[in-house]
Amino acid sequence: MLGKMVLNYMPGLKNLLAYDKSWLKHDVKAGLSVAAVALPVAIAYAELAGVGAIVGLYSCVLPMLAYALFGSSRQLIVGPDATTCAVIAAVVVPLSAGNSELHWQLTIVMTVMMGGWCLLASKFRLGALADLLSHPILTGLLNGVAVTIIVGQLGKVLGITLDEEQVIEKIIALPGRLSEIHFLTLGISILTLAILMAIKTFRSQWPAPLIAIVITTALVWITSAQQYGIATIGGAGFQSGLPVVHWGSFKPGLARDLLIPALNLALVSFVSLMLTARSFAAKNGYEINADAEFRALGVANLMSGLSQGFAISGADSRTAVNDSTGGKSQLVSVVAALIIGIVVVFFTQPLQFIPVSALGIVLIYASWSLIDLRGLWNLRRRNKPAFRLAFFTFGCVLVIGVIQGIALAVLLGLLQFLRTVFRPTEHLLGIDENGMIHSLGNSTDVKMIPGVLIYRYNSPLTYFNVAYFKRRVLNLVDGAVLQPKWVVIDAVSCFTYSDISVLATINELKRDLKGRQIKLILAGRKTELTRWFKDSRPTMKDDDMILAPDLYLALRFIQSKESMNEDEPSVVE
Repeated sequence: MLGKMVLNYMPGLKNLLAYDKSWLKHDVKAGLSVAAVALPVAIAYAELAGVGAIVGLYSCVLPMLAYALFGSSRQLIVGPDATTCAVIAAVVVPLSAGNSELHWQLTIVMTVMMGGWCLLASKFRLGALADLLSHPILTGLLNGVAVTIIVGQLGKVLGITLDEEQVIEKIIALPGRLSEIHFLTLGISILTLAILMAIKTFRSQWPAPLIAIVITTALVWITSAQQYGIATIGGAGFQSGLPVVHWGSFKPGLARDLLIPALNLALVSFVSLMLTARSFAAKNGYEINADAEFRALGVANLMSGLSQGFAISGADSRTAVNDSTGGKSQLVSVVAALIIGIVVVFFTQPLQFIPVSALGIVLIYASWSLIDLRGLWNLRRRNKPAFRLAFFTFGCVLVIGVIQGIALAVLLGLLQFLRTVFRPTEHLLGIDENGMIHSLGNSTDVKMIPGVLIYRYNSPLTYFNVAYFKRRVLNLVDGAVLQPKWVVIDAVSCFTYSDISVLATINELKRDLKGRQIKLILAGRKTELTRWFKDSRPTMKDDDMILAPDLYLALRFIQSKESMNEDEPSVVE
């Protein structure tokens, strides 16, 4: 029983216990390829997050092992991510005020908090939050983050200093600093870019970032280029071995400033992970569990924080490498993690010769794939509200920063949703020559039934939109050329749960229609409506409102009433 419970919480372990030995060759090959790509990218993203290069490797080993056990995706690879690192930097840099030790401490605390938020969300089964950041918001966010990263790396690539904090200020300041370009640094940058482009063109299956970093690092080491002003990781404060963060000077009160940013980071990272996991799961013909993925992301980030790393998410580029090289299971993550772990323990010394400008080019190269300005612009033709939301997110990220941009974009998306619920679409219904009910205006064959107004309100009724619903019904009745004798409401689309305010307003609508000599029929959800009205008004005895099982039986009742001219019952059977 306990073993079954453990396996339910650890779907990755369950898959590994049912491992097919024929997959081993494919998984080992994929693990080697993933490690080859993850090593230079993790180091580059550590620079982006503002921590030491070795921390990027810390952020791979235990998180990858944790996801291999807790994740439900067989192809997903977790690790440092451009968006995640950009968010961390945006939050931690102002709080650390240039103190590198404090910067590292805050990064770890934020990572642990993010893991805690993810575990809490999983506990309450909030996997549906993956849909909170809509496609337009993500399109604008990813484009904005990519531009932010690219602009942020220009100073390192050109060998100049750009101290401005925001993207727009950096772009404005750049032309005035071009005279300060360090041409040897620029030469390393051009060489790195040339290697990346050549491998992409002629040997796309090779790990281009790793090869570019190895070549430029060897060149710097052989030529002692550091003495000529070329910045390297070692020159930027790289420590060989296994550095340990010291907590004696940390002030716990600073953690309060990280609570909400960590929540934002958890949401963004989870959505990014789910997009990648779902796409590769669909490609390989299996399903993933959103709540399990939330738990796996939480555990992976806790492991990253406890191993002195920073926040991680689903890595789309490394997942694509895994899939393209034939990875079959979570064993790929285990193999890649072991290889990176060996590098961390035995081969940290050579990392100090990695040129900072080469890492900047690797980041720009990786971020370029996130830019889809054409897709952003194409939204304008397909869906203008979606385009406005995406462009608003894109602009906010560039102008006011990543965290504030995400918050405003999510707020705007929620406001758009609320506007849809406040003022939803509506339809008047009629029947065609075959007696089938359709919306009026869709076809000239659909006619309104004389004396009957059939109304559909395309949103759940709740306390903040029911007054508008009532006004719309009365306005339609009063604006009709011939006043109807019957008003039939399609209850299926709008009565989704019991709300005292809604039921009270329906009673008011019934009273107002009665004053106009009009009968009200609610068609659909008869059982629920009968119970709801009985619970809210046990003494209901009048017959001014009729409950029908569906629209067709409501019309049949009206037809029989008109033909028989008898007192109608209070409920249609």
